[in-house]
Amino acid sequence: YVYSKDMSRPLTPLTRGFLATFSAVKSLQNPLRADMVAALGEATGEPALRRLREAMRGDKEGRRILAERPLITREAMDLPTLATLPQGTFGEAYASFMGHHDFDPDERQPVRFVEDEELAYVMLRYRQVHDFWHVLCGLPPTVVGEIALKWVEMVQTRLPMCALSATVGPLGLGTEENRTLRNVYIPWALRAGVSAKPLLNVRYEERFEMDLGELRRELNITPVPTVPPPAR
Repeated sequence: YVYSKDMSRPLTPLTRGFLATFSAVKSLQNPLRADMVAALGEATGEPALRRLREAMRGDKEGRRILAERPLITREAMDLPTLATLPQGTFGEAYASFMGHHDFDPDERQPVRFVEDEELAYVMLRYRQVHDFWHVLCGLPPTVVGEIALKWVEMVQTRLPMCALSATVGPLGLGTEENRTLRNVYIPWALRAGVSAKPLLNVRYEERFEMDLGELRRELNITPVPTVPPPAR
């Protein structure tokens, strides 16, 4: 299990403020510092995590997730088996996405700075379903794709870390990428985040054999529109 009380580090208000400031600066300097992005999310995210937990407690499937605490790990996902599912199923699409980009379900950061064990699991679940959301939204794991997904996550979770990444991330993009993000991805992400069902309340592991389009309809997700290449 990637969270335990022994791994948790209690934070005083002072150390929490320092951690939030330090991790925010480091995350802005290098958005690829997954450890700093994770620390920022934990140092600033408790109010949002409490809201997410209440939403999960108010939903039948969400309550079951909290009770059973399933983990999205390499062993649990069994990507080689998922890759044999019929083309067009959610599981096959997920396995293809992970294989194509050489991703590993075990790569997600452990939770270190959330003392409440159930809230720590909510944070962990949010991290571990990230790649599922990429597949559902049709977003590639490019810089633009990650920023667009952060806009969806910001609407769905209200985590401050998502808001920071969504608003500051575009500063490092070129003119054409910023234009595409502003005109296509952000408007789509805001609509998708608002219209989709609460995505943290979904037991994705039980829907691998579903048709991807059918699952999108169930969750009311419209995938990102195709963006034509820039004219030369």
